[in-house]
Amino acid sequence: MFGKGITLVKLFGFKVKIDLSWLILGLLITWTLAQGLFPQFYEGLRTATYWIMGIAGALGLLVSIVFHELWHSLIARKFGLSMRGITLFIFGGVAEMTEEPPSPKAEFFMAVAGPISSIVLSLGLFGIFFLGINLGWPDSITGVINYLAFLNLILAGFNLLPAFPLDGGRVLRSVLWGWKDNIRWATQIASKIGGAFGIALIVLGVLELFLGNLIGGVWMAVIGLFIRGASQSAYQQMLIRRSLEGEKVRRFMKSDLVTVSPSISVEDLVEDYIYKHHFKMYPVVENDQLLGCVTLSQVKTIPKEGRKDRKVRELAEACSEKNTIGPDEDAMKALTTMRKTNSSRLMVVEGNRLVGVITLKDMMGLLSLKIDLEE
Repeated sequence: MFGKGITLVKLFGFKVKIDLSWLILGLLITWTLAQGLFPQFYEGLRTATYWIMGIAGALGLLVSIVFHELWHSLIARKFGLSMRGITLFIFGGVAEMTEEPPSPKAEFFMAVAGPISSIVLSLGLFGIFFLGINLGWPDSITGVINYLAFLNLILAGFNLLPAFPLDGGRVLRSVLWGWKDNIRWATQIASKIGGAFGIALIVLGVLELFLGNLIGGVWMAVIGLFIRGASQSAYQQMLIRRSLEGEKVRRFMKSDLVTVSPSISVEDLVEDYIYKHHFKMYPVVENDQLLGCVTLSQVKTIPKEGRKDRKVRELAEACSEKNTIGPDEDAMKALTTMRKTNSSRLMVVEGNRLVGVITLKDMMGLLSLKIDLEE
Protein backbone atom coordinates (compact mmCIF):
# COMPACT_ATOMS: atom_id res chain seq x y z
CA MET A 1 0.00 0.00 0.00
CA PHE A 2 2.81 2.32 0.85
CA GLY A 3 6.57 2.45 1.34
CA LYS A 4 8.59 1.03 4.20
CA GLY A 5 8.66 4.37 6.01
CA ILE A 6 11.08 6.04 8.41
CA THR A 7 10.99 4.96 12.05
CA LEU A 8 10.13 7.89 14.32
CA VAL A 9 9.88 6.29 17.75
CA LYS A 10 9.12 3.03 19.55
CA LEU A 11 6.07 3.01 21.86
CA PHE A 12 5.18 0.03 24.07
CA GLY A 13 7.24 -2.19 21.77
CA PHE A 14 5.60 -0.92 18.55
CA LYS A 15 7.65 0.87 15.90
CA VAL A 16 5.98 4.08 14.76
CA LYS A 17 6.99 4.81 11.17
CA ILE A 18 6.11 7.64 8.81
CA ASP A 19 5.75 7.14 5.09
CA LEU A 20 7.11 10.01 3.01
CA SER A 21 3.63 10.49 1.54
CA TRP A 22 2.49 11.76 4.98
CA LEU A 23 4.65 14.84 4.46
CA ILE A 24 2.25 15.85 1.68
CA LEU A 25 -0.65 15.68 4.12
CA GLY A 26 1.35 17.51 6.79
CA LEU A 27 2.26 20.35 4.44
CA LEU A 28 -1.31 20.63 3.16
CA ILE A 29 -2.75 20.70 6.69
CA THR A 30 -0.20 23.31 7.81
CA TRP A 31 -0.94 25.55 4.82
CA THR A 32 -4.72 25.18 5.20
CA LEU A 33 -4.61 26.06 8.89
CA ALA A 34 -2.12 28.93 8.56
CA GLN A 35 -3.76 30.55 5.54
CA GLY A 36 -7.40 29.64 6.02
CA LEU A 37 -8.89 28.29 9.23
CA PHE A 38 -6.95 30.10 11.96
CA PRO A 39 -6.97 33.60 10.33
CA GLN A 40 -10.74 33.19 9.79
CA PHE A 41 -11.53 32.40 13.43
CA TYR A 42 -8.74 34.28 15.19
CA GLU A 43 -8.26 37.66 13.52
CA GLY A 44 -5.48 40.14 14.20
CA LEU A 45 -2.60 37.76 14.89
CA ARG A 46 0.78 37.97 13.18
CA THR A 47 1.42 35.93 10.05
CA ALA A 48 4.26 34.08 11.79
CA THR A 49 1.87 33.15 14.62
CA TYR A 50 -0.60 31.63 12.17
CA TRP A 51 2.18 29.51 10.66
CA ILE A 52 3.32 28.36 14.10
CA MET A 53 -0.30 27.45 14.88
CA GLY A 54 -0.52 25.60 11.57
CA ILE A 55 2.63 23.57 12.29
CA ALA A 56 1.36 22.80 15.82
CA GLY A 57 -1.97 21.68 14.39
CA ALA A 58 -0.30 19.36 11.87
CA LEU A 59 1.93 17.85 14.57
CA GLY A 60 -1.11 17.48 16.81
CA LEU A 61 -2.84 15.57 14.00
CA LEU A 62 0.17 13.25 13.77
CA VAL A 63 0.08 12.58 17.53
CA SER A 64 -3.69 12.05 17.42
CA ILE A 65 -3.40 9.43 14.66
CA VAL A 66 -0.60 7.63 16.50
CA PHE A 67 -2.71 7.64 19.69
CA HIS A 68 -5.68 6.20 17.75
CA GLU A 69 -3.63 3.44 16.08
CA LEU A 70 -1.69 2.68 19.26
CA TRP A 71 -4.90 1.59 20.99
CA HIS A 72 -5.72 -0.70 18.08
CA SER A 73 -2.29 -2.28 18.53
CA LEU A 74 -2.52 -2.57 22.32
CA ILE A 75 -5.88 -4.36 22.16
CA ALA A 76 -4.59 -6.59 19.36
CA ARG A 77 -1.69 -7.58 21.60
CA LYS A 78 -4.17 -8.43 24.37
CA PHE A 79 -5.78 -10.94 22.01
CA GLY A 80 -2.41 -12.47 21.09
CA LEU A 81 -1.99 -10.91 17.63
CA SER A 82 1.45 -10.03 16.37
CA MET A 83 1.71 -6.42 15.15
CA ARG A 84 4.45 -5.08 12.90
CA GLY A 85 3.95 -1.52 14.11
CA ILE A 86 2.17 1.70 13.16
CA THR A 87 2.73 3.52 9.88
CA LEU A 88 1.52 7.02 9.07
CA PHE A 89 0.82 7.75 5.42
CA ILE A 90 -1.05 10.29 3.33
CA PHE A 91 -4.55 9.04 4.26
CA GLY A 92 -3.87 8.76 7.98
CA GLY A 93 -2.39 5.76 9.73
CA VAL A 94 -2.59 1.99 9.99
CA ALA A 95 -1.74 -0.57 12.65
CA GLU A 96 -0.05 -3.32 10.64
CA MET A 97 -1.35 -6.78 11.57
CA THR A 98 0.52 -9.90 10.48
CA GLU A 99 -2.60 -12.07 10.77
CA GLU A 100 -6.38 -11.91 10.94
CA PRO A 101 -8.11 -11.49 14.34
CA PRO A 102 -8.70 -14.89 15.97
CA SER A 103 -12.41 -14.30 16.70
CA PRO A 104 -15.33 -11.89 16.13
CA LYS A 105 -14.89 -10.68 19.71
CA ALA A 106 -11.25 -9.80 19.12
CA GLU A 107 -12.14 -8.02 15.87
CA PHE A 108 -14.87 -5.99 17.58
CA PHE A 109 -12.78 -4.77 20.50
CA MET A 110 -9.78 -4.02 18.29
CA ALA A 111 -11.97 -2.00 15.94
CA VAL A 112 -13.78 0.09 18.56
CA ALA A 113 -10.60 0.80 20.55
CA GLY A 114 -9.42 3.41 18.05
CA PRO A 115 -12.57 5.57 17.86
CA ILE A 116 -13.13 5.32 21.63
CA SER A 117 -9.55 6.51 22.25
CA SER A 118 -10.09 9.45 19.86
CA ILE A 119 -13.32 10.42 21.65
CA VAL A 120 -11.59 10.25 25.04
CA LEU A 121 -8.70 12.35 23.71
CA SER A 122 -11.17 14.85 22.27
CA LEU A 123 -12.99 15.22 25.58
CA GLY A 124 -9.68 15.72 27.36
CA LEU A 125 -8.67 18.43 24.89
CA PHE A 126 -12.02 20.19 25.26
CA GLY A 127 -11.43 20.18 29.02
CA ILE A 128 -7.99 21.76 28.54
CA PHE A 129 -9.49 24.28 26.10
CA PHE A 130 -12.13 25.50 28.57
CA LEU A 131 -9.52 25.61 31.34
CA GLY A 132 -7.32 27.75 29.10
CA ILE A 133 -10.20 30.11 28.33
CA ASN A 134 -10.87 30.59 32.06
CA LEU A 135 -7.17 31.15 32.74
CA GLY A 136 -6.87 33.68 29.92
CA TRP A 137 -4.51 31.72 27.67
CA PRO A 138 -3.78 33.43 24.32
CA ASP A 139 -5.81 32.53 21.21
CA SER A 140 -2.70 31.05 19.60
CA ILE A 141 -2.76 28.25 22.21
CA THR A 142 -6.49 27.73 22.82
CA GLY A 143 -7.16 27.90 19.08
CA VAL A 144 -4.89 24.94 18.34
CA ILE A 145 -6.29 22.95 21.28
CA ASN A 146 -9.86 23.63 20.16
CA TYR A 147 -9.01 22.56 16.61
CA LEU A 148 -7.43 19.30 17.79
CA ALA A 149 -10.42 18.56 20.06
CA PHE A 150 -12.83 18.85 17.11
CA LEU A 151 -10.39 17.01 14.84
CA ASN A 152 -10.36 13.95 17.11
CA LEU A 153 -14.17 13.89 17.13
CA ILE A 154 -14.13 13.97 13.33
CA LEU A 155 -11.45 11.25 13.28
CA ALA A 156 -13.61 9.04 15.51
CA GLY A 157 -16.79 9.73 13.51
CA PHE A 158 -15.19 9.09 10.13
CA ASN A 159 -13.60 5.82 11.28
CA LEU A 160 -16.94 4.59 12.63
CA LEU A 161 -18.53 4.71 9.18
CA PRO A 162 -19.47 1.12 8.21
CA ALA A 163 -17.03 1.03 5.30
CA PHE A 164 -14.46 -1.75 5.45
CA PRO A 165 -11.52 -1.47 6.16
CA LEU A 166 -12.40 1.54 8.33
CA ASP A 167 -13.03 0.75 11.99
CA GLY A 168 -16.80 0.86 11.52
CA GLY A 169 -16.47 -1.62 8.65
CA ARG A 170 -14.46 -3.92 10.90
CA VAL A 171 -17.16 -3.66 13.57
CA LEU A 172 -19.69 -4.63 10.89
CA ARG A 173 -17.52 -7.57 9.83
CA SER A 174 -17.23 -8.76 13.43
CA VAL A 175 -21.02 -8.74 13.78
CA LEU A 176 -21.53 -10.59 10.48
CA TRP A 177 -18.72 -13.00 11.35
CA GLY A 178 -20.27 -13.75 14.74
CA TRP A 179 -23.70 -14.17 13.16
CA LYS A 180 -22.78 -16.82 10.57
CA ASP A 181 -19.37 -17.90 11.85
CA ASN A 182 -17.95 -17.33 8.37
CA ILE A 183 -15.16 -14.74 8.13
CA ARG A 184 -14.92 -15.07 4.36
CA TRP A 185 -18.58 -14.24 3.81
CA ALA A 186 -18.44 -11.46 6.41
CA THR A 187 -15.37 -9.92 4.77
CA GLN A 188 -16.97 -10.13 1.33
CA ILE A 189 -20.12 -8.29 2.48
CA ALA A 190 -18.16 -5.68 4.47
CA SER A 191 -15.81 -5.13 1.51
CA LYS A 192 -18.71 -4.62 -0.90
CA ILE A 193 -20.21 -2.03 1.44
CA GLY A 194 -16.80 -0.36 1.75
CA GLY A 195 -16.45 -0.31 -2.04
CA ALA A 196 -19.93 1.20 -2.44
CA PHE A 197 -19.09 3.86 0.15
CA GLY A 198 -15.90 4.65 -1.76
CA ILE A 199 -17.85 5.07 -5.00
CA ALA A 200 -20.31 7.36 -3.21
CA LEU A 201 -17.43 9.55 -2.03
CA ILE A 202 -16.04 9.70 -5.57
CA VAL A 203 -19.42 10.82 -6.93
CA LEU A 204 -19.78 13.45 -4.19
CA GLY A 205 -16.24 14.64 -4.91
CA VAL A 206 -17.05 15.11 -8.60
CA LEU A 207 -20.20 17.05 -7.66
CA GLU A 208 -18.11 19.27 -5.36
CA LEU A 209 -15.79 19.99 -8.28
CA PHE A 210 -18.72 21.12 -10.44
CA LEU A 211 -19.90 23.32 -7.57
CA GLY A 212 -16.51 25.04 -7.47
CA ASN A 213 -14.99 23.41 -4.39
CA LEU A 214 -11.75 22.29 -6.04
CA ILE A 215 -9.67 21.19 -3.04
CA GLY A 216 -12.56 19.60 -1.14
CA GLY A 217 -13.80 17.80 -4.25
CA VAL A 218 -10.40 16.41 -5.17
CA TRP A 219 -9.72 15.18 -1.63
CA MET A 220 -13.15 13.56 -1.33
CA ALA A 221 -12.69 11.76 -4.65
CA VAL A 222 -9.16 10.62 -3.78
CA ILE A 223 -10.25 9.33 -0.37
CA GLY A 224 -13.11 7.50 -2.08
CA LEU A 225 -10.67 5.87 -4.49
CA PHE A 226 -8.46 4.87 -1.58
CA ILE A 227 -11.32 3.34 0.45
CA ARG A 228 -12.62 1.44 -2.57
CA GLY A 229 -9.16 0.09 -3.38
CA ALA A 230 -8.41 -0.74 0.25
CA SER A 231 -11.68 -2.63 0.70
CA GLN A 232 -11.01 -4.77 -2.37
CA SER A 233 -7.39 -5.31 -1.33
CA ALA A 234 -8.40 -6.33 2.21
CA TYR A 235 -10.75 -8.97 0.83
CA GLN A 236 -8.11 -10.35 -1.52
CA GLN A 237 -5.54 -10.50 1.29
CA MET A 238 -8.01 -12.38 3.47
CA LEU A 239 -8.62 -14.89 0.65
CA ILE A 240 -4.89 -15.39 0.22
CA ARG A 241 -4.32 -15.84 3.94
CA ARG A 242 -7.22 -18.29 4.36
CA SER A 243 -6.16 -20.28 1.29
CA LEU A 244 -2.51 -20.59 2.34
CA GLU A 245 -2.91 -21.24 6.06
CA GLY A 246 -2.49 -24.95 6.75
CA GLU A 247 -0.88 -25.63 3.36
CA LYS A 248 2.68 -26.96 3.47
CA VAL A 249 5.55 -25.40 1.57
CA ARG A 250 6.32 -28.76 -0.09
CA ARG A 251 3.01 -28.50 -2.01
CA PHE A 252 4.23 -25.37 -3.82
CA MET A 253 7.97 -26.03 -4.13
CA LYS A 254 9.81 -27.20 -7.23
CA SER A 255 12.39 -29.94 -6.83
CA ASP A 256 13.91 -29.74 -10.33
CA LEU A 257 16.56 -27.28 -9.24
CA VAL A 258 18.98 -25.04 -11.09
CA THR A 259 22.04 -24.59 -8.87
CA VAL A 260 25.37 -22.88 -9.45
CA SER A 261 28.90 -23.72 -8.37
CA PRO A 262 30.72 -21.21 -6.16
CA SER A 263 33.81 -21.50 -8.38
CA ILE A 264 32.28 -20.10 -11.58
CA SER A 265 32.76 -16.45 -12.49
CA VAL A 266 30.02 -13.87 -12.14
CA GLU A 267 30.19 -13.39 -15.91
CA ASP A 268 29.43 -17.12 -16.45
CA LEU A 269 26.58 -16.84 -13.94
CA VAL A 270 25.07 -14.05 -16.02
CA GLU A 271 25.59 -15.65 -19.42
CA ASP A 272 24.88 -19.32 -18.60
CA TYR A 273 22.26 -19.00 -15.88
CA ILE A 274 20.55 -15.61 -15.56
CA TYR A 275 20.09 -15.04 -19.30
CA LYS A 276 19.14 -18.70 -19.83
CA HIS A 277 16.76 -19.39 -16.93
CA HIS A 278 15.61 -15.85 -16.09
CA PHE A 279 15.57 -16.47 -12.33
CA LYS A 280 16.48 -13.76 -9.82
CA MET A 281 17.98 -16.14 -7.23
CA TYR A 282 20.18 -19.23 -7.56
CA PRO A 283 21.22 -21.68 -4.81
CA VAL A 284 25.00 -22.03 -4.53
CA VAL A 285 25.95 -25.71 -4.07
CA GLU A 286 29.32 -27.48 -3.82
CA ASN A 287 29.69 -31.23 -3.28
CA ASP A 288 25.97 -31.48 -2.47
CA GLN A 289 26.43 -28.91 0.30
CA LEU A 290 24.26 -25.79 0.21
CA LEU A 291 26.49 -22.76 0.80
CA GLY A 292 23.87 -20.08 0.29
CA CYS A 293 22.43 -18.22 -2.67
CA VAL A 294 23.28 -15.50 -5.13
CA THR A 295 20.73 -12.97 -6.37
CA LEU A 296 20.32 -10.66 -9.34
CA SER A 297 20.57 -7.62 -7.08
CA GLN A 298 23.98 -8.81 -5.85
CA VAL A 299 25.21 -9.29 -9.42
CA LYS A 300 24.13 -5.76 -10.32
CA THR A 301 26.57 -4.36 -7.76
CA ILE A 302 29.49 -5.71 -9.82
CA PRO A 303 30.54 -3.55 -12.82
CA LYS A 304 30.21 -5.40 -16.13
CA GLU A 305 33.91 -5.20 -16.84
CA GLY A 306 34.77 -6.74 -13.47
CA ARG A 307 32.44 -9.76 -13.60
CA LYS A 308 34.98 -12.01 -15.35
CA ASP A 309 37.44 -11.80 -12.44
CA ARG A 310 34.92 -12.24 -9.60
CA LYS A 311 33.71 -15.61 -8.35
CA VAL A 312 30.21 -16.51 -7.26
CA ARG A 313 31.53 -17.55 -3.82
CA GLU A 314 32.46 -13.90 -3.21
CA LEU A 315 28.82 -12.86 -3.62
CA ALA A 316 27.03 -15.82 -2.09
CA GLU A 317 24.73 -14.91 0.76
CA ALA A 318 24.77 -17.38 3.64
CA CYS A 319 21.65 -19.39 4.44
CA SER A 320 19.36 -17.71 6.97
CA GLU A 321 15.70 -17.29 7.84
CA LYS A 322 15.59 -14.57 5.19
CA ASN A 323 16.25 -16.91 2.24
CA THR A 324 15.36 -20.43 3.45
CA ILE A 325 12.32 -22.27 4.78
CA GLY A 326 11.47 -25.83 5.73
CA PRO A 327 9.25 -28.05 3.50
CA ASP A 328 6.75 -28.62 6.31
CA GLU A 329 6.43 -24.95 7.25
CA ASP A 330 3.16 -23.12 6.62
CA ALA A 331 2.99 -21.60 3.13
CA MET A 332 1.72 -18.37 4.67
CA LYS A 333 5.04 -18.07 6.50
CA ALA A 334 6.84 -18.33 3.16
CA LEU A 335 4.71 -15.54 1.71
CA THR A 336 5.29 -13.35 4.78
CA THR A 337 9.05 -13.89 4.50
CA MET A 338 8.98 -12.96 0.82
CA ARG A 339 7.11 -9.75 1.61
CA LYS A 340 9.48 -8.80 4.42
CA THR A 341 12.61 -9.42 2.34
CA ASN A 342 11.14 -8.17 -0.94
CA SER A 343 12.13 -11.43 -2.66
CA SER A 344 10.21 -13.80 -4.92
CA ARG A 345 12.11 -17.06 -4.30
CA LEU A 346 13.11 -19.02 -1.18
CA MET A 347 15.30 -22.10 -0.87
CA VAL A 348 13.53 -25.06 0.76
CA VAL A 349 15.94 -26.76 3.15
CA GLU A 350 15.57 -29.99 5.12
CA GLY A 351 18.35 -30.18 7.66
CA ASN A 352 21.44 -29.11 5.69
CA ARG A 353 20.05 -30.44 2.41
CA LEU A 354 18.51 -28.37 -0.36
CA VAL A 355 15.27 -30.09 -1.42
CA GLY A 356 13.55 -27.44 -3.52
CA VAL A 357 12.74 -23.83 -4.30
CA ILE A 358 9.45 -22.07 -3.66
CA THR A 359 8.53 -19.07 -5.79
CA LEU A 360 5.93 -16.37 -5.44
CA LYS A 361 4.79 -16.97 -9.02
CA ASP A 362 4.03 -20.66 -8.38
CA MET A 363 2.25 -19.89 -5.11
CA MET A 364 0.05 -17.26 -6.72
CA GLY A 365 -0.70 -19.48 -9.72
CA LEU A 366 -1.98 -22.38 -7.62
CA LEU A 367 -3.68 -19.98 -5.24
CA SER A 368 -5.57 -18.32 -8.10
CA LEU A 369 -6.87 -21.68 -9.31
CA LYS A 370 -7.90 -22.66 -5.77
CA ILE A 371 -9.79 -19.41 -5.20
CA ASP A 372 -11.52 -19.66 -8.60
CA LEU A 373 -12.72 -23.18 -7.83
CA GLU A 374 -14.03 -22.20 -4.39
CA GLU A 375 -15.78 -18.99 -5.44
